[in-house]
Amino acid sequence: MLIRSLLHRAIHAGTILLRNHQKCSTVWRETRHCSALVYREHSDNIDTVRMEQLLLPPVGDRSVRVHMLAAPVNPADMNMIQGSYPILCPLPAVGGNEGVGEVIEVGSDVTSLRLGDWAVPIDAGFGTWRTGAVCEEDEIISVPKDVSLLGAATIFVNPCTAYRMLHDFQTLTPGCTVIQNASNSAVGQAVIQIAAALGLKTINIIRDRPNRAELIDELQSLGADYVVTEEEVMSTGLHRVFETFFLGGTMVTYGGMSKRPLQIPAVISHLDVLSRHSCMLCLLCLTSLSADKAQLKAMLNAVCDLMRGGQLSAPHCIQTPFHQYTHALQATVQSHCRKHVLIM
Repeated sequence: MLIRSLLHRAIHAGTILLRNHQKCSTVWRETRHCSALVYREHSDNIDTVRMEQLLLPPVGDRSVRVHMLAAPVNPADMNMIQGSYPILCPLPAVGGNEGVGEVIEVGSDVTSLRLGDWAVPIDAGFGTWRTGAVCEEDEIISVPKDVSLLGAATIFVNPCTAYRMLHDFQTLTPGCTVIQNASNSAVGQAVIQIAAALGLKTINIIRDRPNRAELIDELQSLGADYVVTEEEVMSTGLHRVFETFFLGGTMVTYGGMSKRPLQIPAVISHLDVLSRHSCMLCLLCLTSLSADKAQLKAMLNAVCDLMRGGQLSAPHCIQTPFHQYTHALQATVQSHCRKHVLIM
């Protein structure tokens, strides 16, 4: 009866018990597995991504086991699957770079994490589209549990990218102006909110679309001072007005989801007083911080403070059950779709 009870509990806990025959006793060795979205080749076809069952390694002295709670599907994730991103994981790979999990087992020498902590991965390529993972202690960092689940799941890539852009390249004081395009993106929305909290003005450029008025209202509700479309900028001559802003200004480029080289107008590139910075912010700036967990923790705390104070909200997301992952992947590769977050 005891063995039958153990097996029944193991099945419901997602574990397998392996019996090892020995001379004098019977020893049960417990192994665990998880469901994961795996791709075994690079392809534009999302059918390349399939749900598989993966065995989890045992928890070592300096490692932890986490149960993933939520993980967003970002355009960069799809680019990695397609093979067009600057950083690619060895194949086969588990998709997803961002997400939050709960620590459910810790090794004997782990000091920075405790049972029940929420934690997010530090580096790209973690593989968050899974129900569980075993990793080294220094691969993840805890986040406060008094922010929303969606806030924690989406905190590391986009809000932190926006935070770094507004703090690292130019000393911005209240009253300064920030002009950005792709303002409706997750990074753009975070820029609007963090800029407003810093007392900065924002001019936000978006692409025209059928629900333009609704989108403008949404961005203004986040704190955007001005929202204009690319078409309005070009047709009204506003682009000539904007050129004057570059005198003594700083231009920062990030991302590159179009997968095409960035084109800088000649009138701008000839301005010697313009400081230009180009980087994959969510990879370079944040990864460089990962070597110093104290700095990384300070940034996460600052972003969480904004969330607690109601000055920064999670992007409007569509929560998708994990087993319906194909819908989230299909939506992410299409234009004008909201961010999808997989709920495990």
